[in-house]
Amino acid sequence: MHFYQSNPILTTLAEQALASTWAKFPDLNREQIALTWLVYDRPIPVNTGGAITADELWKYPVRGFNYRGGERTYPASIVKLFYLLAMHEWLQQGMAEPSAELDRAMRDMVVDSNNDATSLVVDTLTGTTSGPELSPGPFTTWKSQRNLINRYYQSLGWPELDPINVNQKPWNEGPYGRERMFVGEMRENRNMLTTDAVARLMHSIVGGAAVSSDRSSQIMQLLQRDLNWAGVTPDLGEENQVNGFLGAGLPPESHIWSKAGWTSQTRHDAAYIESPNRQPYLLIIFTEGTASQNRHILPFISNLLATAMSEIETFE
Repeated sequence: MHFYQSNPILTTLAEQALASTWAKFPDLNREQIALTWLVYDRPIPVNTGGAITADELWKYPVRGFNYRGGERTYPASIVKLFYLLAMHEWLQQGMAEPSAELDRAMRDMVVDSNNDATSLVVDTLTGTTSGPELSPGPFTTWKSQRNLINRYYQSLGWPELDPINVNQKPWNEGPYGRERMFVGEMRENRNMLTTDAVARLMHSIVGGAAVSSDRSSQIMQLLQRDLNWAGVTPDLGEENQVNGFLGAGLPPESHIWSKAGWTSQTRHDAAYIESPNRQPYLLIIFTEGTASQNRHILPFISNLLATAMSEIETFE
């Protein structure tokens, strides 16, 4: 049971977009992409500046479509969305002390997708630190502490979050010591998300229901992207979370709030999008495998669905 309602119009438009994508990028396997697309009908319940309550948000009908939306995928830096929201919950509940350094880390984790900053946030959330291997007793305690983030998300009772794992730090070169022990010999304990899980989290953020209206707004500020980066080629392999991602496929004068994730085997993006004369929408796309390194795939799909938004009919 989804928090959104399947819709035949969205299904037709999305399936057409996927068919066009596979035709243009035949190296992208059918099992190497997952997608969730939500459309907000009027009266639009999101990005309202706190005009509606969290309870009201969850009562609004939302039309949606997913392709493999429940399939577990390594999320790369998309997981940082979950750490950011959890950190705001900890601060709201007095479970962590606010500081300028924590603020800096939260910003750099999301705006620049900095893994070192993320390490501090995860340590603050869980009371754990990276380091040498631990003996069995202390390691059991350490693992329990690191799973605080998972337990928090399971406590929300959202079915979309049942299959996720968000207890690992992201790395530039890979984990060592206790972190290597924790991820498992075959990396069986690595982070895993679904596009539906990310959609539910993003919906709560853009709807002002993530922790509180004010904290949702703070999260949104960190997610806003500058579409002027769309035509700028990143230097030395650096990514700007727009070029090569969903923002690069949008009409001029659009606005996007997003978090991208990428590795040598993944290219993902999760975005809330507002474009002139169109209804706002959420779009989460995960791609895997060697084809995911093609920087044209996500902008191509984004452009197709942005164009499709002009064909969307609202509820009567």
